[in-house]
Amino acid sequence: MYLLVNPNGSKLWRLKYRFLGKEKLLTFGPYPLTSLAEARESRDIAKKLLASGKDPMTHKRDGRRLAIRNANNTFQAIATEWVEKKRKGWSVSHLARVKRLLELDVYPHIGVRPIVEIDAPELLDTVLRRIEKRGSLEIASKTKQICGMIFRYGVATGKCTRDPSTDLKGALETQRTTHYPALEIKEIPEFLTALEQNKARLYPRTQRAIKLLMLTFVRTTELIHAKWSEFDLENAQWEIPAERMKMGKPHIVPLSRQVLALLKEQKEETGCLNTEWVLPGFVNHKKPLSNNTILFAIGNLGFKGRMTGHGFRALAMSTIKEKLGYRHEVVDRQLAHAHKSKIDRAYDRAKFLDERKKMMQEYADYIDGIVDPTRQAKGKVLKMRG
Repeated sequence: MYLLVNPNGSKLWRLKYRFLGKEKLLTFGPYPLTSLAEARESRDIAKKLLASGKDPMTHKRDGRRLAIRNANNTFQAIATEWVEKKRKGWSVSHLARVKRLLELDVYPHIGVRPIVEIDAPELLDTVLRRIEKRGSLEIASKTKQICGMIFRYGVATGKCTRDPSTDLKGALETQRTTHYPALEIKEIPEFLTALEQNKARLYPRTQRAIKLLMLTFVRTTELIHAKWSEFDLENAQWEIPAERMKMGKPHIVPLSRQVLALLKEQKEETGCLNTEWVLPGFVNHKKPLSNNTILFAIGNLGFKGRMTGHGFRALAMSTIKEKLGYRHEVVDRQLAHAHKSKIDRAYDRAKFLDERKKMMQEYADYIDGIVDPTRQAKGKVLKMRG
């Protein structure tokens, strides 16, 4: 090893060596930026490489190429590639949620980092703890899950060597399971009486929204975003498009005679508004009814903390199974739960459809019987008043 002094005064540490019979020169860096001790350390590394049959110059070039490659393979670049590969199998809403989560909580902190350099402590402290500290435990858990899938994609494509999220098992606070308030079957008469008497002075449209929610037991957001174009009233069927469904697949809701009657009343009220929404907002009919409108209405009826829009789903499940005797899987299919099993997810959206049509009518008749038992006893079809 020697110090080369150039005519312009610059100085370079260099090593002359032979590899496979050829003389080569290796530069370690300029002096004084590279000290004698650092140059000697580089020399010793080069000699060890030679002793193991490797060319130090080739090793240096490979290291430089690897550094450039790692700089290009940032976490955000790999994540973007992963999203593009997966998006065809996702619903529009799920794609938006994943992209928003990454853009808000991940990219600002590790987006520009080479994915191969990110380890478990960095992922935990830089990304997940930030989310956890603001109390968003479910989002922190979901972020860890998504980051894990991105790392595993990176491993599969040769962009990184392992998934560090697997080392974080048990590191995050767990989200306590919360249940939506829901009435018990014995409380249905009390609720229906309050809804019929309407001492809270709810608008008829709000009353109908609650009744439709009760009789269809879809999710609140699925109801308030319902459009007339989704309904086949002649065949008594409502098909909710995949992008609005949590399971990411279209969902069929058979319509009972009572629901058809409510929709007819709704059409008569809002038909002149020239709106696509079945339940348009009161202030701006170009937008759907607010989720809070239904929630506040239930509270004004005297059931705050006892019932929510989502609670009608649990109520329907228990009532149909206990009072009408239907199998769990039939009710569950109508509730459109997202199944973990690939076999269950592969079931056609029309699974048990004939049985579900019968079930939905019987459930509506059962609710009608609570409103006025004498009419049900006579076997007459009862339309919920509203």
